[in-house]
Amino acid sequence: MKKVLFTLFIVAIAVSSLLVVGCQKQEQPAGQQQQETQAAGPDFKIGIVFDVGGRGDKSFNDSAYRGLIKIAEEYNGYIKDDPDNVNHGTKVEMKYLEPKQGGQDREQLLRVLAEDGYHLLYGVGFAFTDALGRVSKDFPDTHFALIDGYIPDLTADSNVTCIAFKEHEGSFMVGALAGMWLADHASGQKLGFIGGMDIPLIHKFHGGFLAGAMYANPNLRPDGMIMGQYIGQDPTAFNDPQKAEQIATNMYDQGAEIIYHAAGASGSGLFKAAYEADKWAIGVDSDQGLVYASSDSAEERAIGEHIMTSMLKRVDNGVFLLAKDYIDNSGNVDGGYVNYGLAENGVGVAVNQYNQDLIAPYQDKLNQYKQEIIDGKISVPDSDTKIADWKKATF
Repeated sequence: MKKVLFTLFIVAIAVSSLLVVGCQKQEQPAGQQQQETQAAGPDFKIGIVFDVGGRGDKSFNDSAYRGLIKIAEEYNGYIKDDPDNVNHGTKVEMKYLEPKQGGQDREQLLRVLAEDGYHLLYGVGFAFTDALGRVSKDFPDTHFALIDGYIPDLTADSNVTCIAFKEHEGSFMVGALAGMWLADHASGQKLGFIGGMDIPLIHKFHGGFLAGAMYANPNLRPDGMIMGQYIGQDPTAFNDPQKAEQIATNMYDQGAEIIYHAAGASGSGLFKAAYEADKWAIGVDSDQGLVYASSDSAEERAIGEHIMTSMLKRVDNGVFLLAKDYIDNSGNVDGGYVNYGLAENGVGVAVNQYNQDLIAPYQDKLNQYKQEIIDGKISVPDSDTKIADWKKATF
């Protein structure tokens, strides 16, 4: 009887051991799966190389950065190594790099991100055109986005998308605002335009601004009523606030009441000059008036009181919309060309709590102009070199 009981006891222990082992085997795959998920990392990796001036330019690059923030918010992502610690989840990893002041390392930075496995890569600015064209050929499985640049002969099967904007349309709108305000407050005064690098892209801003101001205010149609000057012939012109301040001061001294810039980080020089002269400035790309007016710096807040508005160039939307297509289509997106204007909310006039009262008397007219441009009733020249012919056809 003792032998029987002992045998049953041994069997019970063996069965219990098997049950414990079985439970352990059932639990192990879950742990392994969690480790494998963590090791696999994010579903998507998106990289971006900013233009000269980098983050903090309060203009072009900062607008692109806001596109990354929107991606993080909408798709549970985070920006790696970001001082602001943007983190909404681990589904999408994003990273940005900033070139040296002269921008000579653009291609190197694109290659660094491509080699690190970032699936979608942006080059912010036309100056990336040649570098991005070369790098995209060496990484055919990576999709590249070129903002403001043009690479010919792209198709839907290409691994490059060129993102462009109708800057002349948005510039027409801020030009019209400046013209209307000038007619009400400073009859006989002039306007000014400061461009960064002397290239066709910046001449689009120039042409639209001239057209909008002349369309809204007949007093500005004679030659010499709207001054214009460019800072330089290379990309460093977008990061030369001292030269911009010098040009702006000269224009204010010659009777300019409002000056609009399309000069990237150089625009801070214009704003300083506007403050010193007690005149008006118009910003570009980002809502620069809001940035300055809401700054922690008392000096910047004072400068912000002289920024009438900004021409919004929604680089943030351009960055976000392509990434949205990429993520929604499981890592696939068409190559080719996209172009955002007033109809697509790609450009516009900045209105915020600091300037809304100033703009309110002109808002209905601005809305009218916007719709007439969208409907094709107002044509907007895409260069200041076309203004003479446009005036003959328009007035």
